[in-house]
Amino acid sequence: MDFHLTSEQLAVRSMVHEFAETEIAPIADAIDAEHRFPEETVKKMAELGLLGMIVPEELGGAGLDYVAYAVAIEELARVCASHAVIVSVNNSLLCYPVMTFANDEQKRRFLVPAARGEMLGAYCLTEPNAGSNAANLETVAARDGNDYVLNGTKLFVTNAGPASLLLAYTVTDRSKGTRGISAFLIEADRPGVQKGAKERKMGLHASDTREIAFVDCRVPAANLLGQEGQGYKIALDTLAGGRIGIAAQAVGIAQASLEAAQRYANERVQFGKPIGEFAAVQDMLADMATQTEAARLLTFRAACLKDQGRPHALESSVAKLYASETATHCADCAVQIHGGYGYLADYKVERFYRDAKVCEIYEGTSEIQKMVIALNVLKQFEGAA
Repeated sequence: MDFHLTSEQLAVRSMVHEFAETEIAPIADAIDAEHRFPEETVKKMAELGLLGMIVPEELGGAGLDYVAYAVAIEELARVCASHAVIVSVNNSLLCYPVMTFANDEQKRRFLVPAARGEMLGAYCLTEPNAGSNAANLETVAARDGNDYVLNGTKLFVTNAGPASLLLAYTVTDRSKGTRGISAFLIEADRPGVQKGAKERKMGLHASDTREIAFVDCRVPAANLLGQEGQGYKIALDTLAGGRIGIAAQAVGIAQASLEAAQRYANERVQFGKPIGEFAAVQDMLADMATQTEAARLLTFRAACLKDQGRPHALESSVAKLYASETATHCADCAVQIHGGYGYLADYKVERFYRDAKVCEIYEGTSEIQKMVIALNVLKQFEGAA
């Protein structure tokens, strides 16, 4: 078992680290305060190949593995979690399912431009009555000649505003349950696609999140991803890999919180000495460092399994659960170590605290991850009995 990154993975880390520090760090606080989508840096990330990292080069991507992808997401999230989730969604939730389930023509039309960053993708799954229960979809797609007509509403769509390509999950045959769910690739400028107002969120202010409604939206049958009725399978497979990206994002936030707390503990003097010399602060720093490294290794393990083509749904859920809770804990500790200053927007730990929480919610809440883990544990027990 080798815990060292390859030369290529180290090169990715170095490149993304430098980009994040020079291009993103100077604007991170401003775009958070202004709730502004960072168009210019997203274009630059596209030029660096970050929007199609896991896509083969012949299909417009960078041709990198999932470990390199996790490394890049961590480095982006360490500086700005909003940038990390923009990249994560385009890679994991848009490019991956198209790369895996699309036909050659669809890959030419949708995957190549998405991997190059010429099209930005958004993932439309959650609905008013279908959150953790993704099988409870109400958006319908009715066949009409060579088209499908879509009607329904999707919530919490990341990248929604600037997105030019949507991957939407709909019911095509309600009598078949989850086997009656289908996925469609939809150009965002099609008649009948209606984008709502930008949501005002606790964190990730620079990430554009909106409601998207489909009102008699006519989509060619040629835009059906995979086969009719294959949508639920596509969604589950996509989310299993997507959780690696969210785990990496959480590791980045945890690392940023740890670094900020380290600096402050060395600089802040109380009772005649740096607060880092007090046992209470040292205990928090020790826990933060240990948990962050453990979360990183769990994320790399899931990414390695994905790269090897081995089952990884359990490991991805374990990584996301632990890393997400580590991020919120580390951000909380960082605020506590900063004391009253940590509660001010002038200090970055306040932003880390707000950004961390969503990692425990989207792409499967912590409660859902525990259900997935427990069911796998029970199956393992059955197999051993």
